[in-house]
Amino acid sequence: MTEIDQQLETFQQQFGLVKDEVAKVIVGCDEIIEGVIMSLLANGHVLLEGVPGLGKTKLVSTLSDVMHLKFSRIQFTPDLMPADITGTNVVQEKPTGEKYLEFQAGPLFANMVLADEINRATPKTQSALLEAMEEKSVTVGKRTFQLDSPFFVLATQNPLEMEGTYPLPEAQLDRFFMKLKVDYPTVASLHVIMDRTTKSGEPKVSRVLGQGEVLIMRKTVRAVPIARPVQDYAIRITLATHSTSPLAPPLTKRYVRYGSSPRGAQALVIGGKIRALLKNRVHVSCEDIRAVALGALRHRVLLNFEGEAERIDSDVVVNEILEKTPEPS
Repeated sequence: MTEIDQQLETFQQQFGLVKDEVAKVIVGCDEIIEGVIMSLLANGHVLLEGVPGLGKTKLVSTLSDVMHLKFSRIQFTPDLMPADITGTNVVQEKPTGEKYLEFQAGPLFANMVLADEINRATPKTQSALLEAMEEKSVTVGKRTFQLDSPFFVLATQNPLEMEGTYPLPEAQLDRFFMKLKVDYPTVASLHVIMDRTTKSGEPKVSRVLGQGEVLIMRKTVRAVPIARPVQDYAIRITLATHSTSPLAPPLTKRYVRYGSSPRGAQALVIGGKIRALLKNRVHVSCEDIRAVALGALRHRVLLNFEGEAERIDSDVVVNEILEKTPEPS
């Protein structure tokens, strides 16, 4: 067995172990679990959208247990201040009576951070996440603190109760590697959930992965090659989200105000690399790009007034782009 084959087998085995352990607790959400793990391995962040009670919080805490990572949860509210999540300098006193400032780290200083109902906080507090998500650091006063790696933010938002909320600005939406929609469970899944949660003793998960192994898996992902025509396919899909592009299909031209940034193309390529590894390949195909396109682009396609008035779903626009964009010959 060559070194590449060994890396491929190890990656698939570790990914499968994590997914299976999380699935012991989270029922009927295989695609969501896979998308969250993919985003973590891509060194990105995830925005989860779904009504309350579907296990979004439980998913993150379970994943941190399985991966043996430090976990923290922030409940976003309108009165939450930036210092509440980054930390602040606190006056302390020595035994001699001398006073000094000591930094007390906030909940952002963890490997996995759950930003629960992020759209309930004011833009000032939401923006405190921007530096942490992009630069993996926190600045308080004149000091900058580096965050431990891996650093992964999973934010949730409720699509129903929009009164009194602050929609995420485009710049912050773009910093999420994927946006995943959590659907209501099926009847069969609900039976399994009832059986697991209404009896004595809930399922326990094992710690199957460590911090170092996560970082090695990230390196394996980056080493996967992608052919130039396939990369060009990902770029053409991204350009087709812009209404002014000659590659844009009719729906984009009619309903889209602003399309994806280059981060969208990066998400397509890196997500495609991870899917290729999971499909036992060491090269990216156009099928891999299409498989991750909805999660990578749905939050990066911003609708115009007409699109919002007609309640057009950005998923419909992305699906038409995938349908109209030809694969390389």
